[in-house]
Amino acid sequence: MNSKTRETDTFAVVSQSSIPENGFKKENYIISVDVGTTSIRCHVYDKEAQIRGSCVTKVNLLYPEPGMVELDPEELWMGFVKVVKGAVQGLCHSRLFPSLYTYHGIFSTAKTGVPFHNFISWQDLRAADLVRSWNNSCTMKALHGVAKALHFLSRNKRFLAASLIVFSTQHVTLRLAWALQNWKRLSEAVAQGNCCFGTIDTWLLYKLTKGLVHATDYSNASATGIFDSYQARDPSPPPPPQMADQQAAMFGECCFDVGDVKITMGTGTFMNINTGSQPHTSVSGLYPVVGWKIGPEVVYLAEGNAADTGTAIKWAQKLELFSDVRETDTMASSVADSDGVCFVPSFSGLQAPLNDPKACASFMGLKPSTTKSHLVRAILESIAFRNKQLYETMLRETHIPITKIRADGGVGTNDFVMQLTADLFGRKVSRPTRHEMSCLGAAFVAGLGVGYWRSREELKKLQSTDCVFLPRNGYGTADGKMTDQYGQVIQSWERALQRSMNWYSKA
Repeated sequence: MNSKTRETDTFAVVSQSSIPENGFKKENYIISVDVGTTSIRCHVYDKEAQIRGSCVTKVNLLYPEPGMVELDPEELWMGFVKVVKGAVQGLCHSRLFPSLYTYHGIFSTAKTGVPFHNFISWQDLRAADLVRSWNNSCTMKALHGVAKALHFLSRNKRFLAASLIVFSTQHVTLRLAWALQNWKRLSEAVAQGNCCFGTIDTWLLYKLTKGLVHATDYSNASATGIFDSYQARDPSPPPPPQMADQQAAMFGECCFDVGDVKITMGTGTFMNINTGSQPHTSVSGLYPVVGWKIGPEVVYLAEGNAADTGTAIKWAQKLELFSDVRETDTMASSVADSDGVCFVPSFSGLQAPLNDPKACASFMGLKPSTTKSHLVRAILESIAFRNKQLYETMLRETHIPITKIRADGGVGTNDFVMQLTADLFGRKVSRPTRHEMSCLGAAFVAGLGVGYWRSREELKKLQSTDCVFLPRNGYGTADGKMTDQYGQVIQSWERALQRSMNWYSKA
């Protein structure tokens, strides 16, 4: 599979109460499955949105060549089945309503249901040269010129978007183009009409329905680069409620209002802002996606991401900078600063607003005095610095007043990262009690669809907050401007970014 900027997809399911013959009362639950970059997890939620059953299994990523990241389709399916069975154990007197959220990959499969190749992950860089070629092509220049003229004449934002569009390695479109160019068997199957294309949620639906349904939903389709977000027409949504990961997390965080911001820090960081009924046109690499469509209402989000957040922390753990991830908070706080060390978190290139797939990851400023704690602090600081870049880009481009900021994901449990992010934003940042919000969001959508929950106001009452991080004086202001406390540190980090960019370009 192949995708835009996605990390996961979600399904959810619900039921009607009844009294079976054995006298046991059946309870209603929603089961939600999160198919993520590094794990598949399933949660069973009750009416109070409490988890009543849970199961998780790891996802094995394959690296056939440098820059390539794949998943085995059958192994993914078996993992899906495993977590569902594990989560519902002990709920034999219950009926379930399903929901699903998944990350975007791409796959092509014959009409027999046998995939032509492994799924291609959203982190995959195999199309980097194709991306650069297209972005520098005469065709793109001509498209930009014509679109600018049409926008000038019509003031239609769709033409403005077309005049600014650039491809990235996270777009499904060019990864699919790469596959068609490089795999002869696949291109022959397309010519014979014997090939179906989709994202991971499509594959899971295809398997769940035994080949009867091959479809996706608005949230997943809008993140592929193929679906026109400016015209949210029906892409044949499937029977079970399903959502792309970041849209599901937004819904789980109850970011229902224009100006609400959600930050998910998992394998990568994904920052979304609710832009209401209009998609945002970006010049810096933010992506307009459909958040959700419930009835006639369509809600749009603008999304920016940094691909290597949890990836950087896991890499540091493999290097034995620490043994337990929970140590990183204490290690970073044990030193006054990073001793001038800067870390660039770009194992998969740099995304918005720099948009350089050829950037490399790097440590700069190493000295004989540098310790493991300095290195760990530099890594955690880089995560917060990338958060600041994305936040400033959203402020500058959308001109939407920020109403609230909520942060979740595994890395969101790190107090050092959370506090520094609040400091650099100059705004309070709230962390939910549960950090796996994508599962909950898909469950919420499924529950609303069947009347399990009746309104979004009811969902807001179920929301719980673990901690609110207030900005400390001397770091940043609400408009993203820096004060002296971290100003010079970020300037040094930005120089490190520039030196890491364009590293892997061919001579």
